Amino acid sequence: MNSQPLVSLIQAQSYEQDLLRDALETLLQPLGGLTGFVKPGDRVLLKPNLLTGSRPGKECTTRAELVYTIAQMVMDVGGKPFLGDSPAFGSAKGVAIANGYQSLISDLHIPVVDFHGRRYQTVSEEFNHLLLCKEAIEADVVINLPKVKSHSQLTLTLGVKNLFGCVPGKMKAWWHMEAGKDLNRFGQMLVETARTINPNLTIIDGIIGHEGNGPSGGEPRQLGVLGAAADVFALDRAMIDLLQVQPECVPTITAQARLGLCADITQIQFPHLHPTALQIDDWKLPDALTPIDFGMPRVIKSTFKHLYIRWIKEPIKAYAAGQNQ
Repeated sequence: MNSQPLVSLIQAQSYEQDLLRDALETLLQPLGGLTGFVKPGDRVLLKPNLLTGSRPGKECTTRAELVYTIAQMVMDVGGKPFLGDSPAFGSAKGVAIANGYQSLISDLHIPVVDFHGRRYQTVSEEFNHLLLCKEAIEADVVINLPKVKSHSQLTLTLGVKNLFGCVPGKMKAWWHMEAGKDLNRFGQMLVETARTINPNLTIIDGIIGHEGNGPSGGEPRQLGVLGAAADVFALDRAMIDLLQVQPECVPTITAQARLGLCADITQIQFPHLHPTALQIDDWKLPDALTPIDFGMPRVIKSTFKHLYIRWIKEPIKAYAAGQNQ
């Protein structure tokens, strides 16, 4: 990574298509524009936050207008966009449609895929049984499209946390149990996942955020901000300064600092606006943080662990042994 990554931050107040297109082109200009990331013929994964279809209008998900405009821009430079995620409940397409994505799917003929853990990746020695989706691993380009939100387990969810959606749904539940009692370890798992996915570009939707008891139980909040970077860790670090949240309160930020991934705001170049020019004083965090493992009863944990070992871990070990013969 560059010693001084670029983070582009601008003011943007509207999701109206023409205004949004202009804003995104301004946002990406210091990064070389979209042609700096997408070449003709590239298969481009657009990874929004498609958390839930149950609260449309509460800004729990990345706005359809933003994803639509990015998809158009990708197509304009010859890329082949497709949409993917692994929602907690429901299918990616169902959640997308519930949140206003129908025109994106039908007008632009954008495929929507649910992520499956068919590609085994060793992200690190400590997390050597973490499954990541083949759709992200095999895409030519990954454009990460998170939403600015408060989060009742992790304080904030930004670019790094959004990439946890590249872990298939059942595996996400496993990791909530396996690492949920240790926020530091869970934060490191999220950072290692993001580092392995290594998105080419992250564009964060902060025109309207979601504050309070997120990721879905809070309320919309006009922020008027768009941010972009090739370095997702630098973008997250900039955003916590903008929201005036202390780094030690966000497990993903403390984990990336431990791993030497853009811990200091002075390491970042800001070609447009500095976070201090966009700061707000009253962003609402959750009323209280709740355990990541949700206090799941022991019998359920035991059953889930048995199924995990039988259907995921043992096949992985057998596959690895076969590859080494």
